[in-house]
Amino acid sequence: MLAINHEQHDVVIVGARAAGAATGLLLARMGHDAVVLDRADLPSDTISTHQLARTGVVALHRWGVLADVVASGAPAIRQVTFHAAGESSTRPIKDKSGVDHLLAPRRYVLDTLLAEAAARAGAAVRTGITVTGVERDDAGRATGVHGHDRHGVPIKVDARFVIGADGLGSRVAHAVGADIVEDRGADGATLYAYYSGPEWPGIEFFTADGQFSGIFPTNDAQACIWVCAPSATTRAARRSARSAEDVFEAQLRFGAPDLARRLRTARRTSPVRGMLRAPNQLRRAHGPGWALVGDASYHRDAASGHGLSDAFRDAELLALALDRALRGDESEETALGGYERRRDEALREIFEITCALVTYPPVPEFVALTRQLGVAIDTEAAALAALPMPGEPELAPV
Repeated sequence: MLAINHEQHDVVIVGARAAGAATGLLLARMGHDAVVLDRADLPSDTISTHQLARTGVVALHRWGVLADVVASGAPAIRQVTFHAAGESSTRPIKDKSGVDHLLAPRRYVLDTLLAEAAARAGAAVRTGITVTGVERDDAGRATGVHGHDRHGVPIKVDARFVIGADGLGSRVAHAVGADIVEDRGADGATLYAYYSGPEWPGIEFFTADGQFSGIFPTNDAQACIWVCAPSATTRAARRSARSAEDVFEAQLRFGAPDLARRLRTARRTSPVRGMLRAPNQLRRAHGPGWALVGDASYHRDAASGHGLSDAFRDAELLALALDRALRGDESEETALGGYERRRDEALREIFEITCALVTYPPVPEFVALTRQLGVAIDTEAAALAALPMPGEPELAPV
């Protein structure tokens, strides 16, 4: 790949995975000059249990990417089974908001497809680029980024807007001083691994005292098997165990013994990965010349399975705000202030449910929270599906 050296664009997006690639895709479709940078090459993996709630599937459908994701071999998931208190119930995925299935594509598949879609739309997607800092003018406004390519050649990109889509440890957020405006702690842990072997007929959830675990069918006839539990519990177990694999298997035997037995005939195809402390936090989402999206902006525990849906929803909100600012329809402060306000309003209900889930209340209360979560997701998905597509003119009222 050629070194960038020095370029100028309307928008530079740091991070080419779900949130960054989606933002670049939408901006390019609206006619803007966006460049998307990432230090990793694609395809490559990242820490994620990667289930797409209905909102996320609706977003992919709206953007015309859903068919490509299904064609990648990510199975269309058409049923969900809940196991709790010795009872099991299976429900079909209903046809709502224009989609009749869920998905859990591997991140190396999903992120690559979104980046390719962004490039087809006209965004410049550059991998092997490490951004080390944000350029700022004398007034403190972000004016671009600097860093180096895979060969160590310095690069500099000037832009009207700098977007941090570079994850929980966002360098952009730290460089611009984006404060954490709400911190609800990091009391949950998630461990997961991939298995092949048995049939994976659909998503399954297993609820036990102090633990939540499950199955997400994914690419290559494999499944992501995951366990969520209090951080203190998992960290204590990790300190006394020989390996993360030992902790993971012990958690499954405790909280999902039927699943643990089923996995005896399966083959684990990956190491055990995850997070021992998952923050629940919001950062200030914008400032002079910059904005944040995805985990850089807002991070929540994996227990609600909503991270990718949050990223996609907020990518649309941010792309629309940037479009208004770039075209001069609104001032930068009005447009990006509106983005942050809409982000805060959109995330609130599911954020509160997530924070309640990671207290791991008694099983009946935990199950009730998961039902509230399902209703909230369906409401959110319906609202997204009803919006006009970014870049398409709204019909005048009749």
